[in-house]
Amino acid sequence: MTKKQRCGWCEGNALYENYHDTEWGVPLFDDQKLFEFLILETFQAGLSWITVLRKREHFRIAFDNFDYHKIANYNDTKFQELIQNKGIIRNKLKIKAAITNAKAFIKIQKEFGSFSDYIWAFVEGKPIKNNVKNYKNLPANTALSDRISKDLKARGFKFVGSTVVYAHMQATGMVNDHEISCYRYDEVSLL
Repeated sequence: MTKKQRCGWCEGNALYENYHDTEWGVPLFDDQKLFEFLILETFQAGLSWITVLRKREHFRIAFDNFDYHKIANYNDTKFQELIQNKGIIRNKLKIKAAITNAKAFIKIQKEFGSFSDYIWAFVEGKPIKNNVKNYKNLPANTALSDRISKDLKARGFKFVGSTVVYAHMQATGMVNDHEISCYRYDEVSLL
């Protein structure tokens, strides 16, 4: 049996490979999933993505299955509970940002009908297909992620710098940054 050619960044780690094979770069239009990735990306800021992936299920439980309506209403008791939760990344500013971002997320839904409509409008509703030969040459951010970051911050979001935004764009399929030799490169383009 021929081994599947994957992006180099995920090779050799089963958790990374599964994430790569099933989620990364798949165009997402569901607000609930978009919010989940936004939360996870903000917690990832300054850390490796594998750190977040390993804690993902703990985050799911701690943050009520990423229900932004519930998160927007978290009180100090819930905040203190999260600070004590060893299963997640216990950064006070990031936890506060998750609550703030849930509120801002809901405001965008009210204004645009959905967060998906808002965020995908930046790429006119279809993924940007890049021609990446080696993942090591991927940019950390782009002029577009700069623009989205600036807009999100103006709308009250926290921990959404351009690098976080670009990682979110990659994860949710707004950009196809699979290496052109990767078997998923063409697959995610067909979705």
